[in-house]
Amino acid sequence: MNTLEKTQPYFKNVGKIKFEGPDSDNPFAYRYYNGQQLVRGKTMEDHLRFAVSYWHSFCGDGSDPFGWGPRPMPWNEGNTAEERAKNKMDAAFEFISKLGLTYYCFHDVDIIDEGENILEFGKRLEFISDYALEKQAEHKVKVLWGTANLFSHPRYMNGAATNPDFNVVAHAGAQVRNALDTTIKLSGENYVFWGGREGYMSLLNTDMKREKEHLARFLHMAKDYARNNGFEGTFFIEPKPAEPTKHQYDYDASTVLGFLREFNLLDDFKLNIEVNHATLALHTFEHELQVSADANALGSIDANRGDYQNGWDTDQFPVDLYELTQAMLIILNAGGFQGGGINFDAKLRRNSTDLEDLFHAHIGGIDAFARALLIADKIATDSDYYPLLKSRYSTFDEGKGADFENGKLSLEDLAEITGDGSHLQQISGRQEYLENLINRYI
Repeated sequence: MNTLEKTQPYFKNVGKIKFEGPDSDNPFAYRYYNGQQLVRGKTMEDHLRFAVSYWHSFCGDGSDPFGWGPRPMPWNEGNTAEERAKNKMDAAFEFISKLGLTYYCFHDVDIIDEGENILEFGKRLEFISDYALEKQAEHKVKVLWGTANLFSHPRYMNGAATNPDFNVVAHAGAQVRNALDTTIKLSGENYVFWGGREGYMSLLNTDMKREKEHLARFLHMAKDYARNNGFEGTFFIEPKPAEPTKHQYDYDASTVLGFLREFNLLDDFKLNIEVNHATLALHTFEHELQVSADANALGSIDANRGDYQNGWDTDQFPVDLYELTQAMLIILNAGGFQGGGINFDAKLRRNSTDLEDLFHAHIGGIDAFARALLIADKIATDSDYYPLLKSRYSTFDEGKGADFENGKLSLEDLAEITGDGSHLQQISGRQEYLENLINRYI
């Protein structure tokens, strides 16, 4: 008897989610996501590489700073950490399989309780990763990326790799080693570092230069360990400006890229961009994507959105087609993700308490991205969007403009070329036309 036959379904009222087309009124069907549909010679599944997040979907009970969780999670029942972890994994793989997705992502503490000490935690990870191998083979599901939670436990109140206490840094190293071992064992395709508390609350008690140097040293050690143990995937850094710390060292895409260049890490690391983190940094999602793409470092994305009346990370499921279409234009033009995909780092609202709500949330987000992909492809191939963008910089394509780009002119040359400036003319950016163009194709 295989593992699937041993377990009772947690989502027994929901069957396999299938593509039924835009005219379907079935709330448990895809209207736009057809995984095998070709877009630019590649399947929609390969373009988007959707992954379910273990933490929000199977660990999040709706708790917030003002109250405990109202959402029942029947897979949390069990007398031991091992039993609860297996129940949770049964639910996770049933859910992922019914959605028809290929990937999931996890923190170490998501898949099994941490235990009393790092040695016990390591043994527990060995146990549950053995079970995960069975489930992955059964359901033909893979790990998009793994990571270690270096921010929730009180030991990390002052950071992990940037902690002023070396003993905490050493513990973080042991935890990352175990998480890397687990990711490698499960054939994880990537590994993520999110510096949840790698930053400061006050500069009065912080040696920022030393902490950033420690972070770089830690990342080099983790990278070297993983490479020496057969990991061939990509490492991701996920930018976020603040919350929970006042200022985090991975503030935004530009900051992270500067850090990776400064400490010689850019060959092994790409960026994992999150919508809600971009807006917390007072950027748009598209801005962070473009900064990453321009540096050839667009590795992966976390799909969510914030509440624009809130100043914190609400992690809502993505539904904004206008925003997603602009994002997909950048992702398509960049040639897609470098190793990663689209991870639903999003959680149900506190008052969404039915198990079926988890399906509605993912179906809506998946369809929104699929529709945005189709619209972006049509804009790119059928409209004058890219010709207009190129024409705006046409004066650099030949003559003196091309000489400037190629470094053949001096400042004196520029002054001579401009003369009295009488030939200058205003050229419209046509922003409203382009905004309307996006809406027209939507």
